[in-house]
Amino acid sequence: MNGYSIPKATLGRLPQYLAYLRSLPDMRRTISATAIAKALSLGDVQVRKDLATVSGAGKPKIGYETDQLITDIESHLGYEHLTYAVLVGAGKLGRALLDYDGFEDYGVKIVAGFDCNETVLTKGTRDILPIRDIEAYCREHDVKLGIITVGGGSAQEVCDKLVESGIKAIWNFAPVTLKVPNGVFLKQENLALSLAYLNNQISKSF
Repeated sequence: MNGYSIPKATLGRLPQYLAYLRSLPDMRRTISATAIAKALSLGDVQVRKDLATVSGAGKPKIGYETDQLITDIESHLGYEHLTYAVLVGAGKLGRALLDYDGFEDYGVKIVAGFDCNETVLTKGTRDILPIRDIEAYCREHDVKLGIITVGGGSAQEVCDKLVESGIKAIWNFAPVTLKVPNGVFLKQENLALSLAYLNNQISKSF
């Protein structure tokens, strides 16, 4: 079974399960779906269904072998092979993402950034290159994931350029809804909406 045959909602929760399992002490040899659900404040039935999708049913009164469950989740998420990503828009948010090394723990490596502003171009651990070179770079390095951190006015143009460069999945931080062709996966990250949600929760609590 590959990652794309997993229900989208389940796929979205798998990294959360993985992060929790990785945080457990080494002596925790087994773990139950009930324990995972409680730790993550999720429904027990939902967690059981999700885990059954990637690892089958746990053993009665024992649950899952922790190491094997980690391996099964990593396999379904494709973490045994790094997916190369490029980022377009080397502003403050873009640079923060470029400098973050934690993505590799989840199977993604940002290999380069791109920008139209020549004053921000650099050579280093992760190069920031001119946007005109992005198609050649993506095809040469077999890049499949694109991250957009530009302003809303140029986001669709950047998206189109990424698609033309052979990109198959896009993580968009721009505050606009992008259009992508069939066969290209799009994940919209709305930071303002997330903050509004948190603010709403605070208002309800106090």
